[in-house]
Amino acid sequence: MSTRERLTEILGELVAVPTAYPPGETTALCALLVPRFEALGYRVAVHAEVPGLDNLVATIGTAAPHLVFNAHADTVGVGEASSWQTDPFALTAKGDRLYGLGSSNCKGSMAVQLWLAEEIARRGGPAKGSISFTFVTDEESLGPHGMRFLRESGAVKPDYLFLGAPTSNALITSERGVMWVGIETFGKAAHAGAPETGDNAIERMLRLAAVLERELFPRIAARSEGALRSTYNVGKFHGGHNTNVVPSRCRLEIDRRLVPSETVNGAFAEIVAALERSGEPEGSWQAELMRGTNGFSSPRDGAVVQALSAAVTAVTGAEPRFLDAVGASDGRWFADDGIEIINFGPGGGSEGHAADEFVLASELDESAAIHLDFIERLLGYAGR
Repeated sequence: MSTRERLTEILGELVAVPTAYPPGETTALCALLVPRFEALGYRVAVHAEVPGLDNLVATIGTAAPHLVFNAHADTVGVGEASSWQTDPFALTAKGDRLYGLGSSNCKGSMAVQLWLAEEIARRGGPAKGSISFTFVTDEESLGPHGMRFLRESGAVKPDYLFLGAPTSNALITSERGVMWVGIETFGKAAHAGAPETGDNAIERMLRLAAVLERELFPRIAARSEGALRSTYNVGKFHGGHNTNVVPSRCRLEIDRRLVPSETVNGAFAEIVAALERSGEPEGSWQAELMRGTNGFSSPRDGAVVQALSAAVTAVTGAEPRFLDAVGASDGRWFADDGIEIINFGPGGGSEGHAADEFVLASELDESAAIHLDFIERLLGYAGR
């Protein structure tokens, strides 16, 4: 069986197991994969913080450095089934395209990594260090029960972190941090016919939002590091419960993307400081850091980036391409650990999260060859 045939076979098996978020249930998929890793000689464990949200960790070797591969098994939902021309859960080949839910984001990378796990075992494992494959859930809801849980529980402690991602086999070495902030205002309910007897929480929120728009948001928008930009987005705004009642509460939620030199704590503090300058009475508003992780930037001369860049050139005959991430990956949970983090894999960003999702078979094939060469350069194979 050729490499492409094996990759297509593996991907078809992965696509056939529904793992859509919500809820991102991965028990059946882990049950399929555990015996395969065990048969290859890997030490295998399944970790779950929430029942049904299973995360698989399979390891070969015991020494340092520890290279951890990762791909998320959960997908978005099918959406409108009528928008699909193929069965989302049956991998369908049309020319170079392989259609199926998750084929690009991120079961294509899973297929490559599973194939790589087989090849590493066949070659006797790594000549030095150790390698873990982690297949996790919950990435589509920002990963609190997936990679965050594996890190905080100590289930994985990488020296190098290699995340499978739909990058069309380009390298992403820098990523912005992400932070969500909730702001609430409080007032006093009253009849809309006599609004002066109440205290309108929506009007207070509008005043606070105006302060942010005037004093803080222009400064945020001016920050950049290379092609990465600091951004803000007011994503939610809700207040009141009836049109003829003065609202007593209002809530606004902001998404902030941070360049690698910014920190979540610092970015949250500057939002609070701007709100404090608004002049609104003490106790009439509060700000909440809902969640947040810092960004990361791996050096271009690091061991992982150098080995992967050389592998790309060896396989393709071309210089490696570097991309700037728009979104945030599960690598952000390890941003403060001082390790090399990289995103790389088959599939394109525009193909994922869409009806008729597909990955190119030629990209899978190329990615597999690059991964195999990368391991040879970074750790070597014990059987050679």
